[in-house]
Amino acid sequence: MEALATSNTVALRIALEDLYARYTGCLDDERFEEWPDFFTDPCLYKIIPRINFERNLPLATWLCESRGYLRDRVQAIRKTSVFGPRYLRRFVSGIRVVGQTSDAIEVHANYAAYETLPDAFTRVFNVGQYRDLIALGNGDMKFREKVCVFDSELVPNSLIYPL
Repeated sequence: MEALATSNTVALRIALEDLYARYTGCLDDERFEEWPDFFTDPCLYKIIPRINFERNLPLATWLCESRGYLRDRVQAIRKTSVFGPRYLRRFVSGIRVVGQTSDAIEVHANYAAYETLPDAFTRVFNVGQYRDLIALGNGDMKFREKVCVFDSELVPNSLIYPL
């Protein structure tokens, strides 16, 4: 990353900020049918507790290995899951490039998700770090891998929506 010219670094930062803003905006607005379009096919989407991630244990709370899996999750949210109404807001900070090849960049970013139920105060729902591999091509960026490593050892009992 150090070898990139300053203007390229600025352009990359703006592109990453835009990608994450569009991603969280899509989810916050509950436009879940658009969510798989942020990913390549095949892809990896995983939500995993930090303790399992750090120990290389495979057990994840969510695991999707293609856009088809992501679309199945959307169908589950829309048609088969039973849950009370809720709103989630996601915030991303500390976006940093930690690796780069000719066709992808590895990015780490912090995230926080807040949940609001209609009859309750807003609460911190989930906090952790995105470990992303972003494919570069055709003038756009898509997630090849999005691993959401959450800090708690406890699994949220209402993890309905993607992070």
